[in-house]
Amino acid sequence: MSDATELRRLMATEGDAVGENTRGFNRGRYESVARLEDYEDLKAEARAIKEDAIERLPELIDELRAAVEANGGTLYLADDAADANEYVRSVVAERDASRVVKSKSMTSEEIDVNEALEADGVDVVETDLGEWVLQVADEAPSHIVAPAIHKSREAIADLFNERFDPDEPLETAEELTRFARENLGERIEDAEVGMTGANFVTADTGTIALVTSEGNARKTVSATDTHVAVAGVEKVVPSVADLRPFVELIGRSGTGQDITSYVSLLTPPVETPTVDFADDETPLSELDADRDFHLVLIDNGRMAMREDDDLRETLYCIRCSACSNSCANFQEVGGHAFGGETYSGGIATGWEAGVEGLDTAAEFNDLCTGCSRCVNACPVGIDIPWINTVVRDRINRGDAGDGRFDFLVDGLTPDAESESPPLGKRFFGNFETAARLGSATAPLSNWLADTGPARLALRRVLGVDPRRDLPTFERETLVEWFADRDRTVEDPERRAVLYPDLYTNHVQVERGKAAVRVLEALGVDVVVPRAASSGRAPLSQGMVETARDHAERVADALVPRIEAGRDVVVVEPSDHAVFQREYERLLDGDAYETLAADSYEVLEYVFGLVENGASTDALRDGAGERVAYHSHCQQRTLGLEGHTAAVLERCGFDVTTSDVECCGMAGSFGYKSDYYEVSVAVGDELADQFTAPDTADRTVVASGTSCLDQLDHLLDRPSTHPVQLLDPGSHPD
Repeated sequence: MSDATELRRLMATEGDAVGENTRGFNRGRYESVARLEDYEDLKAEARAIKEDAIERLPELIDELRAAVEANGGTLYLADDAADANEYVRSVVAERDASRVVKSKSMTSEEIDVNEALEADGVDVVETDLGEWVLQVADEAPSHIVAPAIHKSREAIADLFNERFDPDEPLETAEELTRFARENLGERIEDAEVGMTGANFVTADTGTIALVTSEGNARKTVSATDTHVAVAGVEKVVPSVADLRPFVELIGRSGTGQDITSYVSLLTPPVETPTVDFADDETPLSELDADRDFHLVLIDNGRMAMREDDDLRETLYCIRCSACSNSCANFQEVGGHAFGGETYSGGIATGWEAGVEGLDTAAEFNDLCTGCSRCVNACPVGIDIPWINTVVRDRINRGDAGDGRFDFLVDGLTPDAESESPPLGKRFFGNFETAARLGSATAPLSNWLADTGPARLALRRVLGVDPRRDLPTFERETLVEWFADRDRTVEDPERRAVLYPDLYTNHVQVERGKAAVRVLEALGVDVVVPRAASSGRAPLSQGMVETARDHAERVADALVPRIEAGRDVVVVEPSDHAVFQREYERLLDGDAYETLAADSYEVLEYVFGLVENGASTDALRDGAGERVAYHSHCQQRTLGLEGHTAAVLERCGFDVTTSDVECCGMAGSFGYKSDYYEVSVAVGDELADQFTAPDTADRTVVASGTSCLDQLDHLLDRPSTHPVQLLDPGSHPD
């Protein structure tokens, strides 16, 4: 788990640079993909190619070997990092090389090839500008695509001035770039071996595809007579023709460029001669064209990942960094916190778990909140939140703690886990039980939980930050309130189940009542049955079996009502999202498909009713009330955020919608002391937007429970759920 002190340090020293650059990349991605008419089709095509390639990987490697050897090169299949390094060392030794120049390669970072060569006395020089900056600074990359993203221009200038003591101090970006180009150019001229990675390798021709922002990869290859390319086995695709969708997507997804500066297709060894920079008189055609090529394909855990149903999708990754750029937590802390030995960002959990092991993944896995912002950003449709959840589940099983305080929550943790997760995760994952007890004993439970000794215990035992207000439980739950009503809708237009999610049933009961009244006012016959919580809470803690148990109980309660002709309406977006997405992995196909097809977020449902003829006259008239609205992360992933604003505007509200994508609360994440500062830092952008001159006097509205909690924490005025704005409140309950 990331230490709060270290997170604060990284936020203070690297956060501004990381945030500015990743948000810039993210904005660029939006603009660039918007210009693609076939964006979703390209993503589907790219995913299909990767699925096929990983499925047929052994045979494709055999085909690739034949192609490379037919071209006069050598393919070496390395079992692990040590095996790969031993082979590379032997190639360099045979060439009797004193210097190796490298273009950017995360795979070479993974195997620590620089250290292996330097131990042999070889001078290894990174020629990518960002990688060279980090080599000079003796630091690790913090981003898959832009390794030095955490360093400002001023910091790089200070580094170069201190390390190289130039005649005139370096200050501007132009001066720094020119200095680096001249310095690296001299080193490339004297190198004997050039090393590259590979974005893709085509099995049919042995072609190496390199997609770069600088020309250093081409220089590395053309200036040396021995080329060593290192790549994970997952980089193999069937054919050159398969490169098209990836070339279209990789730059747009990573840096927001329609196409990166250099797309190089190398089919080595090539017959073009090695450039001799020292001889400017000999014609190029007369220079030595004898080249040596070695492709080192690296397993290092990948074949085991291929056989792992939950980690296999990691191998579809094309290393574009879209998951990092789109992640609000990464934007605050960067890859030195949100990353492992080599890889960073959302997809890093899968890579580090598969390549390094669960211990490494455990160091940063909790920084993924499952908000799902990365899902739509990924150009090959990897379900990154699910990979993070599964790895968290596996980490839990090996990290149960010493059990000293288990007795304090034993009655609150009736989970289905075969092994006990850490205590804090057990509590948050079983919050349904705590909520039931809290409501049953309210208001005493609320008073007791907020006393000094209780808050101290919550911090010490469960890691709950005392700066956060705790949920206030209602004595009468929504289910109980509804059961005591005597109201029916005559000749209803629709019949629906209002799903009593955990918070709506026990904490935010008023929004549940408002939802019932709004639906009834629009001619919907509503029932509010008893049902289990959705499983979102245990899922967020990596408690997959407990989440599956919840999902099965929810299906038992709701599917028969759907089959009887009722729709399912959900107030909390994260619960609606779990019905739509995660239940596919937790339920059998029929139950999942039924729930996914017939469940709706509440304002999505209201929008549908109004679009199909229901009158808004029975709802509250906004009369021009000025509203500042923030939608929920998972609501955006599902493409549902627009319905709320449309309904509010149709009912007469003046709506300004936030373009901030994440409030930073993310359920239990924002309550935990280790992550409180990160959570608030993410939320500050939203708070700033809602205290700007045009929004400072607007009614604050948000769709998600976490969003409402965060806004109440950060703002001086209260927030409310949009369905409460529409509540007609025109009849007694």
